[in-house]
Amino acid sequence: MIMRAVGSLHHFLFREYPVKHGQGEQVVFRDKKRLWWLASVFYPLFPLYAIGLYLIIGHEAALLIPLVLSYLGVPLLDYWLGEDSSNPPEEIVPELEDDLYYRLLTWVTVPLHYIALIGSAVFVVTANLSIFGWVVIALTAGLAGGFAVNTAHEMGHKRTRLDQWFARFALAVPWYGHFSIEHNFGHHKHVATPEDPASARMGESIYRFALREIPGTFVRAWRIEKTRLARRGHALFTWRNEILQSYAISLVLQGGLVLALGWPGLIFLIIHNAFAWFQLTSANYIEHYGLLRQKDDQGQYERCQPHHSWNSNHVCSNLLLFHLERHSDHHAHPQRRYQSLRDFEDVPRLPSGYFGMYLLAYFPPLWFKVMDAKLLALPHVRGDLSLINRSE
Repeated sequence: MIMRAVGSLHHFLFREYPVKHGQGEQVVFRDKKRLWWLASVFYPLFPLYAIGLYLIIGHEAALLIPLVLSYLGVPLLDYWLGEDSSNPPEEIVPELEDDLYYRLLTWVTVPLHYIALIGSAVFVVTANLSIFGWVVIALTAGLAGGFAVNTAHEMGHKRTRLDQWFARFALAVPWYGHFSIEHNFGHHKHVATPEDPASARMGESIYRFALREIPGTFVRAWRIEKTRLARRGHALFTWRNEILQSYAISLVLQGGLVLALGWPGLIFLIIHNAFAWFQLTSANYIEHYGLLRQKDDQGQYERCQPHHSWNSNHVCSNLLLFHLERHSDHHAHPQRRYQSLRDFEDVPRLPSGYFGMYLLAYFPPLWFKVMDAKLLALPHVRGDLSLINRSE
């Protein structure tokens, strides 16, 4: 019985998929990243890693280490490890997507987001920290809260009720429950067009973009949900409202923290939420910067294609973000799960993974110098400004 259990566990963790090649020859496909996807599961706990380092070292400077590793260490690892453009064989993708292992990883990540937030909030309020240490932990927790949106992003596209509810619980951590409605039915419909507040325009800094994107997506989400409910004969303010369902969880979670920790807990959560929202804004900014879908003779936008998203195959940051950076395939085929997302030839490519691109975006002159040149040099653009989504 023990050997059978060990064998089952080995199969679960190191599963192989038979693939038939020409002339009936059979080989096996192994997902080399299968165990490495655990990085996406445990990375959101890094606010607690910061606290642990502080308790070990005894100096508040230790609290900065996870932030430094995120914004500098991960880009360096992306550079060192390079890119992985390999794709799973298409014939085993249905079996790969049905593999429970990959879904379990996203489900397990959700409670870890709650542990990171609650643990960080309690520590900040109860520990004897300076303002510096206090703010660093709030920002670190906010960065982790932004990853909760990424976890929800992966599950929110799936049609199973369990995935949908896990997505709402994840979005409750940074109080961003309108994301799934807005993203699935707003952003994916209007992506890479001037009508989309979540698609950045050439010449638009990330800070200007944030002032347009955050309120614009909020308003669009509520408009979409109002229309959806009206079609079913329901009022906007009902328990069936999926935005309010997530907001209600946020109210219990963050309201409970405020009741337990008082006004310091409220200030912590304000900083946490704002920085978490800005992480989503950072991702949206780099994912479609300047890219534009064209209109046909009837004035309708063409179907979203892989070249309407910036792509990245950098190994480290993809392992930390459930393959979010293979964004070209995601937008062209939003139902595909993270483990089966593909790389395509001749798609716009970022020079670094998302963490490096975030850092570049925070310095607009550097961003424009690097990315405007890459945008204009794209094969489907070739310097034609009419083929670019740009600021007026």
